[in-house]
Amino acid sequence: MSKIPVLLPGEPMPAYSYAPGKFPHPIRDPEGHSFGAAAEEVANFDPRQWRECRPYLRGIDLFNHGFYWEAHESWEAVWHAAGRQGTVADFIKGLIKLAAACVKAREGSANGVARHATRGDKLFCYAQATLGIESSMMGLSLAELREFAQRLEAGADEVVDTSGEPVVRIHEFLLDPK
Repeated sequence: MSKIPVLLPGEPMPAYSYAPGKFPHPIRDPEGHSFGAAAEEVANFDPRQWRECRPYLRGIDLFNHGFYWEAHESWEAVWHAAGRQGTVADFIKGLIKLAAACVKAREGSANGVARHATRGDKLFCYAQATLGIESSMMGLSLAELREFAQRLEAGADEVVDTSGEPVVRIHEFLLDPK
């Protein structure tokens, strides 16, 4: 397998990818990898300036490297900054749902994987309906995201990984912003 690109090379990866019941909660538990760290906020969010949005890029890095819960948290700050409604917010929420599907895979819940992947696909579909079928948003192809969400839903049983490994990439898909 080739090396996974990193968009923010100065940001180290956490010690583990949080999966409920397997590792200390990153924020609430004193043993958590992000205990005591300030929550990230996004000021002056402009989706056209996505290359400058550190939490968005950090979420992509985390997701691509198997840190799904952490990607979800990073993107949630962007979702709040996007106003939690509308096309951009739906797109970000779709990414959050993909990350949540992968967390469910680590928990051993194929039903959870399918449910979150389906919701992500619908959110990307809403964005496509607004922007056009061949469109992209914030550097990512909506068609590719939908295809991945659909594959994740269809193969939910195959991606479940209940190992105790600190980090597991449950798929080969990479978010590759252009």
